[in-house]
Amino acid sequence: MENNYRNRIYKNYVTARSTSLAPDTINGLKPREPFLLHIINHLFPKEKNIQILDLGCGYGGLIYLAQKMGYQNIKGVDASMEQIQAAQKLGIRNVEQLDIFDALKKELDGNLDVVITIDVIEHFNKNELITLIDEVQRVLKPGGRWIIHVPNGESPFASRNFFWDFTHELAFTHTSISQIMYASGFSKVQCFEDKPITHGIKSGIRRIGWEVIRLIFRFYLTIETGDFAKDAILSQNMLVLVIK
Repeated sequence: MENNYRNRIYKNYVTARSTSLAPDTINGLKPREPFLLHIINHLFPKEKNIQILDLGCGYGGLIYLAQKMGYQNIKGVDASMEQIQAAQKLGIRNVEQLDIFDALKKELDGNLDVVITIDVIEHFNKNELITLIDEVQRVLKPGGRWIIHVPNGESPFASRNFFWDFTHELAFTHTSISQIMYASGFSKVQCFEDKPITHGIKSGIRRIGWEVIRLIFRFYLTIETGDFAKDAILSQNMLVLVIK
């Protein structure tokens, strides 16, 4: 049996859980669609004819929706063959089973407008992450964007998300991820809470509840530190936009 924990899990990444990670049909993307559309609408450049690489694309939900919205030059890679097979079963185009670092090596310097890593960089150790950062820096055009979604170590429930996956190595705060990105030569880093996205009555109620709970935790931080913590990011995950 495979004794490398990453290889063992990635070979079975879709099925090694109580319920399958990937949906059986395109309609199964609906629960995740508001989150993915939020990324496209708020973090993608408006120009559609750009070069986009989704590293660790999973079963390709973001690629599918981006293509529907006119971003035809988007492609994705994932190390898990199960993930790629799930994407192909859904009819999603431009996906390939490939190691992330091998995919980056194939790209010319300054060739990409956008690189995406959704729930990816937490799977690397610190030295591996430095290598990844340098490679993304190399392949992005000046002003290019790196869109990241990661576990947020500042969240009151940070450990819940961090330990959700056996292959997670790292969690971040808005200060730590900004620190390493600025130290690596990127020009701008913006971090955002992964708030409930309003797309109906139920999600609207969740959003209101989130804002109330957020105030409570900020009040706690104020008592402890004297700082009202306006820039605190308290969601279990956070979105990060990094500009070269």
